[in-house]
Amino acid sequence: MSRARLLLADDHEEFLVMEARLLEGEFEVVSTARGGREALDKAAEFRPDALVLDVSMPGLSGIETARQLRANGSLAKIVFLTVHGDPDFIRAALATGVTAYVVKSRLASDLIPALREALAGRSFVSPSILMD
Repeated sequence: MSRARLLLADDHEEFLVMEARLLEGEFEVVSTARGGREALDKAAEFRPDALVLDVSMPGLSGIETARQLRANGSLAKIVFLTVHGDPDFIRAALATGVTAYVVKSRLASDLIPALREALAGRSFVSPSILMD
């Protein structure tokens, strides 16, 4: 069985490297992007199975990137990875059709399970957010 193909987008290079290292054992990281516009271009080029998007990126936010991906007909699963645990951010994210929401402080424990759930068509929100 082939590994799911991922595109990672975050405006912090160090974080992209950390994400890729964490995920490359189970998934194929086909590309990375440092912003929303670049993510849209690379999504069209690489056609990943899933995208991991930072919510707060300069220029085009992760939320707006997700909206545009859907408007462009992308069926890729989208996982938000963010520092924002605020319920308003979560509601805005989920309203775009995103199925998973992970806080960066829970990267090591939550990102792989979130991707597994999203790729299986199920939702995931970092449990630490739900306990707050």
